[in-house]
Amino acid sequence: MKIIETPIEGIYVIEPKVFEDARGYFFESFSQKVFDEELALPYLGRKVEFVQDNESMSSFGVMRGLHFQRPPHSQAKLVRCVRGRVFDVAVDLRVGSPSYGQWYGVELSEQNRRQLFLDKGFAHGFAVLSQTAVFQYKCDDYYHPECDAGISIMDKSLGIEWPVDIEQAILSPKDTRQPLFKDFVSPFI
Repeated sequence: MKIIETPIEGIYVIEPKVFEDARGYFFESFSQKVFDEELALPYLGRKVEFVQDNESMSSFGVMRGLHFQRPPHSQAKLVRCVRGRVFDVAVDLRVGSPSYGQWYGVELSEQNRRQLFLDKGFAHGFAVLSQTAVFQYKCDDYYHPECDAGISIMDKSLGIEWPVDIEQAILSPKDTRQPLFKDFVSPFI
């Protein structure tokens, strides 16, 4: 796999090695051994062991996020779009980080097969760019409803350059009630 560093430490784009021929294609979407050797240990200095896989299906115009879990159950995530296209975003919530409050976004699709790794301390969300999108993500801690949190995906002060009209976005009731970044107190110090 190819690791692409982003301007924000703790966020990495991963491109798998794809083998294509007349029959179609094959690639290894995840190997704990390769992940540890090529990303976790050299870049993070620690192992990351995923314990839960999640999948969502959404239609065009849906925006999900910006979600995270508070400590002690914060989560590192490895995300990918297996069908369709999404614009995927991570926002740095780590107080004291040189990139605190900054965001990074990348298109993930079934065509580019890219994955995005985001370490603990980031809020995560995406906007669906295709008719439908199937999105998968691995987490290194289990879901704990009492630690579930977020910031508003609609917060224009974050400066996220969404490639969709956010005024027309389809949001869950939960996502319409998330606080703005200026009203948010980060649990990641």
